[in-house]
Amino acid sequence: MAVCELLSVGTELLLGDILNTNAQYLSQRLAQMGISVLHQTTVGDNPERLAAAVGTALSRSDIVIATGGLGPTPDDITAEICCREFGFELEFDSGTADKITSYFKNKGMEMPQSNLKQAYVPAGGTILENTHGTAPGMGMKKGGKCIVLLPGPPYEMREIFENKVVDYLSEYRSGAIVSHEVRTIGISESGLAEEFRDLIDGSNPTVAPYCKIGEAFLRVTAKADTPEEAEKMTAGVIAQIKEKIGRYIYGIDCKNIEDAIVPMLKKAGLTLATAESCTAGLVAKRITDIPGASSVFRHGVITYANEVKERELGVSHETLERFGAVSEETAVEMAKGIRRRSGADIGISVTGFAGPDADEEGKAPGLIYIALDSADVTRCEKIETGRNDRDYNRYTAASRALNLVKKYLTTEL
Repeated sequence: MAVCELLSVGTELLLGDILNTNAQYLSQRLAQMGISVLHQTTVGDNPERLAAAVGTALSRSDIVIATGGLGPTPDDITAEICCREFGFELEFDSGTADKITSYFKNKGMEMPQSNLKQAYVPAGGTILENTHGTAPGMGMKKGGKCIVLLPGPPYEMREIFENKVVDYLSEYRSGAIVSHEVRTIGISESGLAEEFRDLIDGSNPTVAPYCKIGEAFLRVTAKADTPEEAEKMTAGVIAQIKEKIGRYIYGIDCKNIEDAIVPMLKKAGLTLATAESCTAGLVAKRITDIPGASSVFRHGVITYANEVKERELGVSHETLERFGAVSEETAVEMAKGIRRRSGADIGISVTGFAGPDADEEGKAPGLIYIALDSADVTRCEKIETGRNDRDYNRYTAASRALNLVKKYLTTEL
């Protein structure tokens, strides 16, 4: 199996000014192609350090894919350094220059002469056309090794990779790797590791637990001669996982819980409304981040003050006085109130204390109640995160609230 190294070029990456989504995308796509990524290197716009990184990558990998540093400014040195280290000369390509000139003309802009720097490509290499920007991708092959240079902007990089690089690397492809994520809420990463110790110890398919804020997931990966064979191998393992912890699973390969909830609500023909205190609209925001959410989301209110809970949701003054704003009783009345006011099929509420310090009632940060009300079911769940982290507590509460909707839709309540 061919081995690849990813080389991310740019001082802005080292400073943390830009999130390196290119490396994540390329790692996933190369794995699907049966090409193993064993190393990822990030290096700044420094000729000596970049040259050393290229040399190291070529010494231990069959393929080097470099992203970034193909712009028109003096610190864009990726093409120059990579060609020099790999034994290629840069030459001016008039066809590429014409495309760069046309790019600016079509936008009604005057082209800076410095952009013609991007028309220098490796002599004897392959130009990988960029239809969304000025910097072309470039490919070089020699002695069984290969270097691919791609522009840093993710949209440009992905377009070139899909339309040009996949074919360019066809000779290096070996079998297929298929990976799926089993997403869960309500069980920890360590809980998953303990539950599936036997699967995690396997070699093919492999199973690995990971955690994210407020949830955990298992990545199931299989290697086989064909994608179809690899899919069958992962399907068998996923079936075992579902049988054991199905109640915690909210989806397979979902980006997040809201990505799973909106289609489920659409399929059921049901609508949702939210009443939020400590999450300040985060549940509603996450639902409406999903395209098409307007067909299932009716209404949302943020009710921090007790008098607003009374006025907007009909929470009784007695309940607030006796049990407090952060209580099961208040959460239930909030859920009932928003369902009644909005006319939605499902009312969901969140009230709690996100932190960072104890509240005036002495309740610890991370104490949260979420409630759901429908025509046939009313439920409340208590959450104690044990974390003195406001952002963590709010995001976790929103995830658990959405997961309560999932439980209702799958008749788990």
